[in-house]
Amino acid sequence: MSEVPENVKGVVDFDSWLKPWANVLSERRYLADKYKYDIQHSTSDGKEISLKEFARDSYKTYGLHVDSQTKEIVYQEWCPNAAKAYLIGDFNNWNESTHELTRFDDFGNFKIVVKPIVENGSTSYAIKHDSKIKVMFVLNNGEKIYRLPAWITRSTQPDKETVKKYGPIYEGRFWNPENPYIFKSKRPTFNLTKDSLRIYEAHIGISSPEPTVASYKNFTQNVLPRIRDLGYNCIQLMAIMEHAYYASFGYQVTNFFAISSRFGTPEDLKELIDTAHSMGIIVLLDVVHSHASKNVEDGLNMFDGSDHHMFHSLTSGRGEHPLWDSRLFNYGKFEVQRFLLANLAFYIDVYQFDGFRFDGVTSMLYVHHGVGENGAFSGDYNEYLSKERSHVDHEALAYLMLANDLVHELLPNQAITIAEDVSGYPTLCLPRDIGGVGFDYRLAMALPDMWIKLLKEKKDEDWDMGHIAFTLTNRRHGEKVVAYCESHDQALVGDKTLAFWLMDAEMYTGMTILKETTPVIDRGIALHKMIRLITDSLGGEAYLNFEGNEFGHPEWLDFPNVNNNDSYHYARRQFNLVDDNLLRYQHLYNFDKAMQHTEGSYQWLNTPQAYISLKHEGDKVIVYERNGLLFLFNFNPKKSFNDYRIGVEVPGKYKIILNTDKPEFGGHNRIDEKSSFFTTNEKWNDRNNYLQVYIPSRTAMILALDK
Repeated sequence: MSEVPENVKGVVDFDSWLKPWANVLSERRYLADKYKYDIQHSTSDGKEISLKEFARDSYKTYGLHVDSQTKEIVYQEWCPNAAKAYLIGDFNNWNESTHELTRFDDFGNFKIVVKPIVENGSTSYAIKHDSKIKVMFVLNNGEKIYRLPAWITRSTQPDKETVKKYGPIYEGRFWNPENPYIFKSKRPTFNLTKDSLRIYEAHIGISSPEPTVASYKNFTQNVLPRIRDLGYNCIQLMAIMEHAYYASFGYQVTNFFAISSRFGTPEDLKELIDTAHSMGIIVLLDVVHSHASKNVEDGLNMFDGSDHHMFHSLTSGRGEHPLWDSRLFNYGKFEVQRFLLANLAFYIDVYQFDGFRFDGVTSMLYVHHGVGENGAFSGDYNEYLSKERSHVDHEALAYLMLANDLVHELLPNQAITIAEDVSGYPTLCLPRDIGGVGFDYRLAMALPDMWIKLLKEKKDEDWDMGHIAFTLTNRRHGEKVVAYCESHDQALVGDKTLAFWLMDAEMYTGMTILKETTPVIDRGIALHKMIRLITDSLGGEAYLNFEGNEFGHPEWLDFPNVNNNDSYHYARRQFNLVDDNLLRYQHLYNFDKAMQHTEGSYQWLNTPQAYISLKHEGDKVIVYERNGLLFLFNFNPKKSFNDYRIGVEVPGKYKIILNTDKPEFGGHNRIDEKSSFFTTNEKWNDRNNYLQVYIPSRTAMILALDK
């Protein structure tokens, strides 16, 4: 075979199985590098700029901006299909002729400078803070269309009277507060090579026991202290980008630079993030660049009257997602790259987010979007890299490379990027400079599917220890993953959380401590803890929990919609249950807290994969070592084992640092945590030493060297 191209030599050296496809990988990297070169040399004066300068200059140029000295307001928009453009709103009584934008180039850029009001020697902005605003375009055929500015930073729900008159179309707002929020705390440091990532995935609107839409303020005051108490060091915020349809879970974005007004103001979100930073918690945004809402008057669809402004045209067959009923970006377009890259820089700079979880990466990576027969991935490299079979969207892949370049340029050695990818695309989480796509982590999306399948289809005594261990460790070498047992997907109506699968038969009657526990509840609490611990410690290099699941939230998640009579009953998290000392939810909460804090002290995440020394199908026991710790799991529903021989590599005296059977975790107190275990210098299970331990049924424990 020919010599490996220099621009992907690093990834081929890392994974020699990639060598037959080196030229394909090289072409894909070349496209991203070409896009980057074109961006860096896009200035009119020929001066080279960095990616971060390009992104920052873009969000500071397009949209509405103020000059605090002169009180002038500048508005710029890209709208190539329009003949004329006018800024309208409360400030000019919606007059469609007074504030015309000037088209100043051949690319379709329009601009206006709104002069200040001067009265009695005092100068003020001509547009008042929080007043309503729109842009009107006149097309070449004379048609008038009304839109929210594409870069609008505030968009709100209309009042009932407006809805009656015009429909439920969101309203653009000119956001220019007199006293903007000033950040007080520095970003917490995070070392990507060493530090553990313990993610608490949360949705602001459901973060209250009350059947209503909760606020940023509520989250700051009532939920952040819980997250800190539990020991998570990262929050992943969902549904932040403005979306007109609440029940879309935030995945039908209408206004990309506006944060959801349902939950409060931009200043409220800044306060939330600043408060999290003061607690040492980093904050990630669940960013949706995979698609956009089809809304026209309050979204990007048909923005300039054409169907291809930001998206692939509808006639191309690539303009709509086949399942999501949404529009798909044309990532090869320069102005789309500008818009999306600027969007990332905006959230890092203005709101101080520390990184992103990229939604729908599988959909972006492939022309078939992971749907149908083509979306069934087996791991064969041909499915990703063969020119004939891969169906990879090279333009989208190149954009993802640029996005990773930008985020890590803005926050060097600290930013975090996570890909929601189920396909297993090779090199996705390898560095850009050696030929990878550049993500820091991908979600281990096969893990929750395995747990749900086991609970649905297998009796406890039929669980396959080998299959569990294989699935938890089946990931690409050197490409880090975020392990999780369940995320928001498993909490949605139509599915069940792990707690529900385990205990739904008695969850409303058996969680009180005022009566003896039942076999159903006892089993459920025991397995809930074990599943979380083995997933956390064996399944990846980071860990994620969806809010409420840490204490076994008793109900699914369903947003108000026509099918439930617009009820908020299931669009909430009942934190009150864990605060009730008469209920067993506290036990699961206590264990999750102990697990997170133990990881924080001993750190097994972000370390090399575990060495599994035992997968005993008859005993239902799994044993492994990771980062000098010894993990023991007895999934046997009936049998406890005395003096169970466990292989271990490092000799010495071991102590228990965590066990699932403590009374405060809902256990039966069968394990003496004061016990010490001394190794014997004999080989066992391919380890140089062994020790003997009592392992009760349905329990797990972690041992560490007692130094």
